[in-house]
Amino acid sequence: MNKRLHFDAPSALARLREGNQRFVHNVRSVDSTLSHSARRGLVEAHDPIAIVLSCSDSRAPAELVFDQGLGDLFVVRVAGNVVDAVVTGSVEFAVERLGTALIVVMGHSNCGVIAATFDEVSKGSAGDRRSDERERSGSPGLDEIIDFVRPAMVRAHRSSEHATRAEILAEATRHNVRTAVDRLRNTASIGARVSGGQVSVVGAEYSLETGQVEFFDDARR
Repeated sequence: MNKRLHFDAPSALARLREGNQRFVHNVRSVDSTLSHSARRGLVEAHDPIAIVLSCSDSRAPAELVFDQGLGDLFVVRVAGNVVDAVVTGSVEFAVERLGTALIVVMGHSNCGVIAATFDEVSKGSAGDRRSDERERSGSPGLDEIIDFVRPAMVRAHRSSEHATRAEILAEATRHNVRTAVDRLRNTASIGARVSGGQVSVVGAEYSLETGQVEFFDDARR
């Protein structure tokens, strides 16, 4: 398998789109299927075409969704695809040390963290209570994740007063992705590269039902 060097963001995004279409149609490329044979060649270094921040949900593995192989993606997975200091540092590492130009934040339909946040927000005036007055899950770590997602859920509630639960969850999923995109774009390290045209950060949503990934933005140089 011939390894490419220095994919720019538009080219990397095009490759992800093509790979996702193969996945949707239950087709795998020869390169991704045989990528394990390149294992030894990747020991000393790797050159991922994209960074993908996605949810930890077992139904949304980025390598399969985009039909990519060993060494092709730098994947950061965390429940709810939220951006905290550790996630930011992981993304910055790939940008600064590996020179990866495309960052994709990918949410997905029927996300359990989004649903858990909906349930908590619905308990108390659309989430307007102070954090120390909220009913908590009993898990400090989960509570912290929910607090990251909460603003997106509150926004979805307020903009969709007469919507169904499913519609609010879908809207909150998109708001949550855009919040993560904005957080990454506004970091000093990544933001400077975005402004300089070296890096693109785009949002996306994966449909568990269809396998399709919808990108919210195009990657621009």
